[in-house]
Amino acid sequence: MNSKRDSLFSAPLGDIEGFRFNQAVVDVFPDMLRRSVPGYEAIIAQSALLASRFVQPGSRLYDLGSSLGATSIAMRDALRNNPAASAGSEIHAIDNAPAMIEASRSLIRAGDRQRTRSQLADIPIILHEANLEDHPLSQASVVAMNFTLQFVKPAARARLMQRIADSLTPGGVLILSEKVRFDDPVVDALHIDMYHAFKRSNGYSDLEISQKRTALENVLVPDTLEHHQARLLDSGFSRCTVWFQCFNFASLIAIR
Repeated sequence: MNSKRDSLFSAPLGDIEGFRFNQAVVDVFPDMLRRSVPGYEAIIAQSALLASRFVQPGSRLYDLGSSLGATSIAMRDALRNNPAASAGSEIHAIDNAPAMIEASRSLIRAGDRQRTRSQLADIPIILHEANLEDHPLSQASVVAMNFTLQFVKPAARARLMQRIADSLTPGGVLILSEKVRFDDPVVDALHIDMYHAFKRSNGYSDLEISQKRTALENVLVPDTLEHHQARLLDSGFSRCTVWFQCFNFASLIAIR
């Protein structure tokens, strides 16, 4: 996919609408992620390695809020290095944005054209245009949610974590990557300031940073790391740990 440069918020906008995953966002999404999420490429790559470590034969791997399918594609590539454990497994990618599903389908097909017949037969990626809060989950060994829960209404998050925990086989894992906040206002301000500095270093202007922040207000609602960890343990996970953090972006792994 040839991504355009993200300039969605570069001109002054009189009335800033809430952020939506529409076709305009799809067209610039890879560039937006690269320039807006510290460590994004590392998180996707290591999520795939974690999936390869915890996959179980005949199980399902879920990519919830799959967007362009980067996590699904990376997991499939990594699972080839663990053929015994991943035998008979399937990857289910779920997203409720039609434009994202269609773009990810094109990306997966383009990648498949570069693969041999034997590689195509190994681990399917099955796309679902659906609301992840309602879509059935079962027989899972790995569930990945990379920057997805933050867009789920806060009141619905505990139920979703419980559904994920219930879907996992013993020893299964949830990989959860999120933008986070901090209770200490000084620490929170430091991380936000450094995040904005990161975006400026990647070519975003102060106007772009400000307007996108307004568009995301009340759409992307972050939790603290402590809240995430407490909710995961309350949902039935036996343990969880932060394995990546850069400024106010972090990724956790929770083991069932």
